[in-house]
Order: sequence, then structure tokens, then C-alpha cells
Amino acid sequence: MEKILPGGYRPLLNQKQTEQAIKLVKDRFEQSLSAELRLSRVTSPLFVRRGWGINDDLNGIERPVRFPVRNLGGAEMEVVQSLAKWKRMALADYGYPRGRGLYTDMNAIRPDDDIDAIHSIYVDQWDWELVMGEEDRNRDFLVSVVDRIYGVLRTTEFAVSETYPEITPVLPERIQAIHTEEARSRYPDLSPRERETRLAGEYGAVFLMGIGGALSDGTIHGGRAPDYDDWTTPAEDGLPGLNGDIIVWDPVRQDSLELSSMGIRVDRETLLRQLGLTGHGDRRELFWHKRLLEGEFPQTIGGGIGQSRLCMFFLRKAHVGEVQASVWPRETLDYCRDRGVPLL
Repeated sequence: MEKILPGGYRPLLNQKQTEQAIKLVKDRFEQSLSAELRLSRVTSPLFVRRGWGINDDLNGIERPVRFPVRNLGGAEMEVVQSLAKWKRMALADYGYPRGRGLYTDMNAIRPDDDIDAIHSIYVDQWDWELVMGEEDRNRDFLVSVVDRIYGVLRTTEFAVSETYPEITPVLPERIQAIHTEEARSRYPDLSPRERETRLAGEYGAVFLMGIGGALSDGTIHGGRAPDYDDWTTPAEDGLPGLNGDIIVWDPVRQDSLELSSMGIRVDRETLLRQLGLTGHGDRRELFWHKRLLEGEFPQTIGGGIGQSRLCMFFLRKAHVGEVQASVWPRETLDYCRDRGVPLL
């Protein structure tokens, strides 16, 4: 139970202030991200057809929420787990040019996710996707986009501190890009999660690259689906992977906190390679995958940025339930209530 809240924790903002501050964070970040990356807001689906390959399979073991639709002959739908693949299809169907992109409010249900201080079965994030050039499929371009997003994070943190002086900015001036292989070689005796904590504590903000592919010792830092992020293409330094996570140091929990997962997306060659590596070659026959293999989709970069995670970090909250309405174990609700920490 001591992991639910840090010892002696007290919220800096009361519940009414928190609700107002959530809107400030979301409005400011959304507008700034849209302007920085030239993203237009679009409406996205809450559910998609099962068996079309559009839903995000995450690590391949999480169960999506499914339901039949009576007036479509019982056709089954799935509540989205993210919009990683839908966005790329939308960019093609809407005719977005190079250098322009889209973003949307994504709401998902992931019933197999952990339920703890930073995880919930309800997921809310900004899903974004940007059309890029084929010649930009390299690590330098990836990091340049990360730097632009990080700039938006810093300006949002400053705006929050201007409105709520009790919240002091903590993000460093720059974010440090580190490959998971370098993290492994630095800390071979630590788990991937422990490496993230060590690096976040050292730098304040890191972009950890190459997530999903095998490291030199045969392990992987974390799972990635084979059909959106490119986690196998070697970069200029020879290390594989054109993707990564934005991770910051959380001063309240005294721990690392992942805010975003993103990457350059697969092309035809990479998709076939990663489907083969993961034993999912049969996906080539699915609707979405056929369209990519036939060259119907543009080359893109994209990702998801957690809305509740951002609010939790910027408002210095210790539990994600302070900034989102979800479900929690009874002991968690009682523990937080007894310590004056209301969960929404």
C-alpha cells in the first residue's frame, strides 16, 4: 500500500483547482503541439471493425473490448487500444501533403493493463501523425521531432507555473537521446524499468530509442507491435530502431514517468521484416496491411502523448486517478481518501 502514494504527500491544488488546471494543461499543450508540428485536429473512431488490422495490437497479448452490432448482421467491433494505424490510413484518405499532419483525442479501454499509481484501464492521449519524406527515415529526423515536442512540454510547464506559482518548473533545457543498447551497456545489472529510472534521474528528461528490437544480450527493452513503429532499421550509428519513448523524472513520486511513445513508421520492407520476426506473417492479408504493402500510405512519423500523464506531471500529482475518472481497487480508494487525496 505504501506504493500508492509517497509518504507525506499532499496535493498542491484542491479538487476544484485541479479540474480547472486540467483544462489549462490540455488546452495549452494541444494548441502548442498543433502549431509546432502543423497538425490539424480530426475526429477519430472509438471502435473499429475486428479483423481489418486497424486496431493497435500493442504487445499482441492484450485483449481488446469487443461487441457485436445487431444492425450490421452481428459484425464485431473492437474498442480501439490506440489509433497508431488508423491515423496513417486517415492521412492517405484525406490527402495530407508532406510536412502536414493530424492529431486527435484518443480514448481507449485496455482491460488487461495494470492498475496502479500511473496505470489505468482507461487511456486518454493525443494521437498524432505527420507526413514526412522517405529520405527522412533516419535518427536525426526522429530526434529533431522529439526536440520540437519537448519544447512544447517546456512551454506548457511554464504556463502552468505562471498560473499556479506553487508549481515550480523542473524540466531541463534539453532532452537527452539515448539508445536502449547504450542504456544496457551502462547498467547491465539493472532491469529495463530500472534503467529508465536511473537515466531519468540523471538527466531529468530522456528519449530512449530502439524499443522493441533485440539488444546485444538477446533481451528487449520493451514490446512494440510489428506494424507501426520501425524498431529494426539500423541508424547512422549502426544501432537498430527509429522509435522511442519520452521519459521524465517525476519529482513527486521520485521515479521515472513515460509521457509519450513515438517513432518513424514502417515502410513496406520494414513491415515484412518485422512481421516475420514476430511470427505474424499472416497479417499481410489484412485490409490495413494490404493497403500499406500496395503503397497506398505515405511515409509518416507519429505517436501518442498521454493526456492524464501530462496532467499528472505538470500538476505534481502522485496518482493518475487525481486527474482522470477510472476504476480503482477499493483499498486504493480508501487509502487515498483517508489521506485527503480524492480520486476522480
